[in-house]
Amino acid sequence: MAQEKFDAIVVGAGPSGNACAFTLATRGLKVLQLERGEYPGSKNVQGAILYADALEHLIPDFREDAPLERHIIEQRIWMMDNRSYCGAHYRSEDFNEERPNRYTIIRAQFDKWFSRRVVGAGALVLCETTVLELVRDGDGKVIGVRTDRDGAPIFADVVVLAEGVSGLIGARAGLRSVPPPDTVALAVKEMHFLPRETIEARFNLQGDEGVVIEAAGTITNGMTGTGFLYTNKECISIGIGCLISDFADKGQTPYGLLESFKAHPSIKPLLAGSEVKEYAAHMIPEGGYKAIPQLFGDGWLIVGDAGQFVNAVHREGSNLAMTTGRFAAETIMDLKSRNAPATAANLASYKARLDESFVMKDLKKYKNLPGALHNKHLFTTYPELLSKAAQTWFRVDGLDKKSKENEIVKSFFKTRRIKGLLGDMLGMARAWR
Repeated sequence: MAQEKFDAIVVGAGPSGNACAFTLATRGLKVLQLERGEYPGSKNVQGAILYADALEHLIPDFREDAPLERHIIEQRIWMMDNRSYCGAHYRSEDFNEERPNRYTIIRAQFDKWFSRRVVGAGALVLCETTVLELVRDGDGKVIGVRTDRDGAPIFADVVVLAEGVSGLIGARAGLRSVPPPDTVALAVKEMHFLPRETIEARFNLQGDEGVVIEAAGTITNGMTGTGFLYTNKECISIGIGCLISDFADKGQTPYGLLESFKAHPSIKPLLAGSEVKEYAAHMIPEGGYKAIPQLFGDGWLIVGDAGQFVNAVHREGSNLAMTTGRFAAETIMDLKSRNAPATAANLASYKARLDESFVMKDLKKYKNLPGALHNKHLFTTYPELLSKAAQTWFRVDGLDKKSKENEIVKSFFKTRRIKGLLGDMLGMARAWR
């Protein structure tokens, strides 16, 4: 295989790498996909959300055999203090549609299924294979990779880096820098197993309906981050994550944060009686638009988490990963159809595709949000003020309503002052423009 040449080598077998390899293979290109795990998805035991639209572009009939857990009919967003939460719920019977829009999945199962589709399309997939470095020609163009199998170079017209947020291969090759700790979150997750009927009773579900809870507030102890809970068929995925830089500064542990989250009065009853069988940690790119590295060059492209393609506001990652993988493949196929070389100038059309799509438009819309979220009051002061305001409003204790309104308003001005309130509002307004 040392002298064999491929049309493309895809490094990584997550959603972006699988999307790229599958698209290329279905069009008849010679594709090699390399995965360092024992099998695709072996590093992912956690639950996740799958957005159907992105996968439908690749595999329209995926619902027939993909390992889907529950389709989501209800979204809950909670702002939590230590004993309470204020929230917004949206539940609709419209989500019980013939082709649901969102599903919960178990990544280990889903990634293996997706990889089988990649193999079925004709790609060569090698697991337990670590890429050591990129191989370049005399002009600096990437022409292949070197792995830990025998050290011999494997050649390709294009190398697609779908290696995840750490991006060590690209970093070692000087294609991108290692993401700084204030642009990467570390999330810890557990799987809590319960009988199917118990989950459905607790969350008011029928059949394969599902619920997602996303939470922020004092649960992160003043750090920038969020918690979440997803319902699967026979288990609940629960987790919490914060910026790595905050963990370092605060001296707190991710597992300790998760234990506190699980013990919250609003979360504990949802997990009661469950059996914990799986625990995992996972890094998530949170830098947004301003953290996106150079995405193309002579003989190479970057897709998925390695390119910081996560929309932290809407908690979208898998759809951006699959879309960027598909765009990379379409760019390569276009060059092949014209017999054009994989130069930086030609591969620049990948970036043009992204710029015209929802991927870059959404990330650009929220380009200032990561900076705005470094305001600690969003995760400490405001959750507590909202909880106190709700308690004041809903308690019937003989105090007149006008006095209650005045008390609520005074609590905000007393705690943050007019300057702080205006600054916080302006900061968030700029971040959402």
